[in-house]
Amino acid sequence: MSAPNPSTESLATWRRWLEAHTRIVNALDGELRARHDLSLEWYDVLLQLAEAGGKRTMSELADALLISRSNCTRLVDRMENAGLVERRPGQQDQRERVAVLLPAGRRRLRAAAPTHLQGIERLFTGELGRDAAAVDRFLRRLP
Repeated sequence: MSAPNPSTESLATWRRWLEAHTRIVNALDGELRARHDLSLEWYDVLLQLAEAGGKRTMSELADALLISRSNCTRLVDRMENAGLVERRPGQQDQRERVAVLLPAGRRRLRAAAPTHLQGIERLFTGELGRDAAAVDRFLRRLP
């Protein structure tokens, strides 16, 4: 017995969700680049490190960013070259690498945060209004 196929209307809703996500992410990225010369991808790394007390193992960071380990390594390489983060050996296992937020990275994050948060409010949460709680409940139920 096969599962029922989604309706045409459901598929259209799915497509709108994907398109909206892409438009919002691109707009947020564009604002950060224009105002702070910082990509959304780099902002996310800085934020993930700051929220974790300034450091995370590379595998934890990759998981938090929802990217592969190899993509995380390349991303952190570029940010390390820019002086925003650095990699250090792990304390328990010297083979493990830990990404560490540097003061320059913390300053860039602090400077860019208002732009990013205002963008989220303008492009997403502000548009939801009273529906925000319902959307949040829906998203929390997703696998």
